[in-house]
Amino acid sequence: MKDISFKALAITNEIDLNKIAVHTGIPKKYTWEQPLILRGELLSSILHKEIDELQQVLVFSFGSIVFVNLAHSNEMTIFLRFLQTFEPHIELQYSDRYMENYSLHIEDVASMELTDKYVVVAEFAFFYPELISTVLAKSVALEKIEEQLGQIHDSLEIMIDRLEKGKLRVGNKELARTTAKIVRHEYNTLAYIMILDKPDITWTNSTASHFYDGMIEFFELNDRFTILKSKTDILYHILEGFSNISHSIRGLFVEWIVVILIVIEVALTILQIVGWLPTH
Repeated sequence: MKDISFKALAITNEIDLNKIAVHTGIPKKYTWEQPLILRGELLSSILHKEIDELQQVLVFSFGSIVFVNLAHSNEMTIFLRFLQTFEPHIELQYSDRYMENYSLHIEDVASMELTDKYVVVAEFAFFYPELISTVLAKSVALEKIEEQLGQIHDSLEIMIDRLEKGKLRVGNKELARTTAKIVRHEYNTLAYIMILDKPDITWTNSTASHFYDGMIEFFELNDRFTILKSKTDILYHILEGFSNISHSIRGLFVEWIVVILIVIEVALTILQIVGWLPTH
């Protein structure tokens, strides 16, 4: 059997699978953890070409897509444009920014062999393409969020530099904007608690479960997720510190205004007493 190739892309934060299902006539209500699998005549009508039994595209609600045995760039471009009709915010020019290539080899081996480029198994099983696609989809999605987290860290570092120079003046809008970025990041990350659940087939098939667990461990998905959560908690702690400092500065400013007004009032009273200012 020939090798099976996989190309995974993380193109957005969320894809509404049910919109695509309705358009393509798939009578199914998709939940968060279920991929939309397009193959056969349905995929052929989208790509305008003949499709063999192993060629397919898996679309995940958390913003990843995986092409199976579809390596030509024009095939991927056609499909991405089709997807863009449902998710207009997808930017095609950046579609390959978060990408993972992988392959499945069928060879005479005693046990599964995992590498960062391919996995080798002794014989083909129907669940291998979906399980490999699921792991790759999660991996590129986590890569996307890891970079977004780095951008938030960079913006906070600028604020820290200002604090060190004694020039911290953070407005409510800036604090709100930074908080919104962190909340959005945490929302995207929390979604991965759900997608880290094992696919249904792994609960009923021990071979599928062993294979999936091996790939999850090799791609370090659980460890990467834990690190993301830890870094998010640190972001909240830092932002809370900025908020407290900003509020303290505003409180001190108000106190000084009150003191100045009192001093002015006392001065005016004294001037009136000595007759330098007329009394009312």
